[in-house]
Amino acid sequence: MRARIAAFVLAAACGFYLLFIAQRSWVLIRSAEPVPVVLGVALIALPVIGVWVVVRELQFGLRTAELGRALATTDQLPENDLPRTPGGRVERAAADARFAERQREVEADPDDWGAWFRLAVAYDDAGDRRRARVAMRTAIDRYRG
Repeated sequence: MRARIAAFVLAAACGFYLLFIAQRSWVLIRSAEPVPVVLGVALIALPVIGVWVVVRELQFGLRTAELGRALATTDQLPENDLPRTPGGRVERAAADARFAERQREVEADPDDWGAWFRLAVAYDDAGDRRRARVAMRTAIDRYRG
């Protein structure tokens, strides 16, 4: 719950910043001088891209949480039981072994969104955040489809 509140607070702060940038770009465009107008038009792209990125990330987080709740109700949520280093990171050998299990699970049933969710968690435990996000997006697509 704290992570969700933090995400919405950061999104709101980003929204205020983006509104400020949009207002400054409008002031530059209204100056009617060539260089400030070009800068103002270029600055309009920043709020548009920023809003798109924030909305996409919030949607991803909300959908991931929805999948986690769905798995929790059926007792299929992956356990957080891997051994950890003194620094709190998952031990690499344990993460690799768990990853192999999860990969076999997905290969056995590629349409099972729960298997993809657990694979995403295994990727994250192994430290591969990019592939974890790809696997989680696949889980979201399978869940919604």
